Amino acid sequence: MKTNPKFRYHLISTFIIGTFLFSGCAKDHAPQMVPMATDYSQVSHWLSVPVAIRPVDVFYLYPTCWKKADSTAPDICNIDDPTMLAGATPEFERQATAAESFANVFAPYYRQADANYTLGLPEDQREQVIGGIPTSDATAAFDYYIKNYNQGRPFILAGHSQGSNVLIHLLAGYLKDNPDVYSRMIAAYVIGYPVTAAYLASNPHLKFAEGPDDLGVIISYNTQAPSVMPPHNPVVSNIVGLVINPITWTRSQTTATTAQGLGSIMPDSVTFKFQQVPQYADATVDTARGVLICSTADSNALYMYTSGFGLGVYHSFDYPFYFYNLRANAQNRANKFLGK
Repeated sequence: MKTNPKFRYHLISTFIIGTFLFSGCAKDHAPQMVPMATDYSQVSHWLSVPVAIRPVDVFYLYPTCWKKADSTAPDICNIDDPTMLAGATPEFERQATAAESFANVFAPYYRQADANYTLGLPEDQREQVIGGIPTSDATAAFDYYIKNYNQGRPFILAGHSQGSNVLIHLLAGYLKDNPDVYSRMIAAYVIGYPVTAAYLASNPHLKFAEGPDDLGVIISYNTQAPSVMPPHNPVVSNIVGLVINPITWTRSQTTATTAQGLGSIMPDSVTFKFQQVPQYADATVDTARGVLICSTADSNALYMYTSGFGLGVYHSFDYPFYFYNLRANAQNRANKFLGK
């Protein structure tokens, strides 16, 4: 079967994390000094620097779209790695474009960790790796954005997968150390990575969303089929995160039906290009497992896209399933902030 080139990069990012399911224990790595952050005064180190014509911004970090060539290669890629640069664009298109109708979307390139390596580490060691070079780059990029591009506008943070993992560190570090900047944060969409009660307890300046209108909050969920049981979702493993429903924008465990949703984007069966469709996915918050349950997706039909994670793990569709719901909610929160 012929595959659209852009979608190949989506399949690559699926494979990157999926290989963890079949890998053994990661090799031991001694702690290393974090090298100097990437220079974000260079435009070539940005995926997107728009002309700012909207009253609010989005700062976006893409998910994993790079894997090391072999076991002897470094665990962190270079900022100009061609695979990462090529893979970042289609991820931007199926995620960050949700905000382009109302916001200026800024997106840096950042050096990524190999997912096969990081997912094989204990959680605390994994956070040390992600909190090293990837977070160093994202922090430098965000600081440059604030000082040179933002011009005092309110902003939204948005990420997915490894990008959201990095946002966890940015929120706990830079935003804590710069409360004047944090005061302009409309919300942080930390999608595809679990946000735990323990994390919030350690960072009391942060709070999780409770409804569709609250501001300065974290929004998070990880989508899967009802049949997937811990620890068979490698994205969350046994980590129980907080979840909000991306259709009703509440934490109630009442199912939101497809009739309540605003629309999805799904890949065309011939071109693999993501296109607007009626709401494809329902949504139910499962507080016990710390995941978002989708019961309407055809897990067998989607397996060609989700095989790297396992049958019924819809990590690749966290944004596409709820694309227009995310757009409407982010714009609603932005309007609420501007109207304060």
